[in-house]
Amino acid sequence: MEDLGAGRSGKMEFDRPINDRSDPQETASLHEHLLEGVSRTFALTIPQLPDGLRETVTNAYLLCRIADTIEDDPDLDAEAKDTFHAAFLNAAESGRGATAFARSLWPRLAPSTLYAEVELIRESPQVLRMTHRLQPRQRGAILRCLTNMSRGMGRFERSRSRSGLEDVTEYERYCYFVAGVVGEMLTKLFCDHSPKIDAKREDLEARAVNFGLGLQMTNILKDVWDDYDDGVCWLPREVFASHGYDLSELQPNHNGNGAAFAASMQHLIGIAHAHLREALEYTLAIPNNETGIRRFLIWATLLAASTLRKISAEPLFTAGTEVKVSRRKVAGIVGLSNAFIRSNTGLAGLFSIAARGLPLHDGNGSSKIVGRESNTQ
Repeated sequence: MEDLGAGRSGKMEFDRPINDRSDPQETASLHEHLLEGVSRTFALTIPQLPDGLRETVTNAYLLCRIADTIEDDPDLDAEAKDTFHAAFLNAAESGRGATAFARSLWPRLAPSTLYAEVELIRESPQVLRMTHRLQPRQRGAILRCLTNMSRGMGRFERSRSRSGLEDVTEYERYCYFVAGVVGEMLTKLFCDHSPKIDAKREDLEARAVNFGLGLQMTNILKDVWDDYDDGVCWLPREVFASHGYDLSELQPNHNGNGAAFAASMQHLIGIAHAHLREALEYTLAIPNNETGIRRFLIWATLLAASTLRKISAEPLFTAGTEVKVSRRKVAGIVGLSNAFIRSNTGLAGLFSIAARGLPLHDGNGSSKIVGRESNTQ
């Protein structure tokens, strides 16, 4: 799952060997350090989870970022990526080959790779050792997610270009492999954590994928120009064509067709908004005594909705920093959601405020605007 994350910097060399941290507490500290490096968003939300679940989800997220790092590297061809994905999955499943995987991958990462991501690959044997300390059901949920993610992303890697994906179906399929599978994994981990949550399994499973898709679609819209600079576009051509914009000619100046580009972005904002509304329902299905899990979910959902509002207000932005949610806004999301964390009515009200003015697509080709008259930050 992509993140609002840190900026890029040159790759740095590591002089020290890969260490074997067998002490669980030391490994947990390493996990926290790695998480802070690769994800500002999840470094904020994951620590809200209760003991036991927090360590498991941290481990799962780091594993997903390892898979992302392989897939996103511009200097590795498709065959090399398949080889590294296979070695990574084998190490995750069998517990063997982790050190060889790390030592063969990290020197081949592109010079533009984040320092934190290079460190994550270097320390991947420690991450994988933690994986094998988890309970079998937890490990099984994580391995299923990693397998689907790695294989799915590999298929899309073959056709990556600046021309975008074919249609909304392909767009949602890509988002499923990148983030929908994470929603499924989290649901299994939550249900394993609590019998009361497990009693809500049916409701949660019905919306688990939506949670992941809503967050990922928001990231795709926010990162459209960062992706463009990397030579790739994950937007659906079908939507842009329906509004009179040729996505194969995507450029930051919009080829003088900014109105069509803006209309297309609003269409996709509406789709992401619909998924976030299901993410809200997913959150509200968690028993209200599980305040840590509810904070983890609602913070991410409200942050995504606030990001969509920024994009909706300025669809012709040219850099992700222009639509980044401010620290003050994040603090407000945290404070208000904490005040209402046990109240479904209160959290639903906060979401309505965060999403006010956004277009909403119902999946049948029709759309409406929610509270457009109040579309202000």
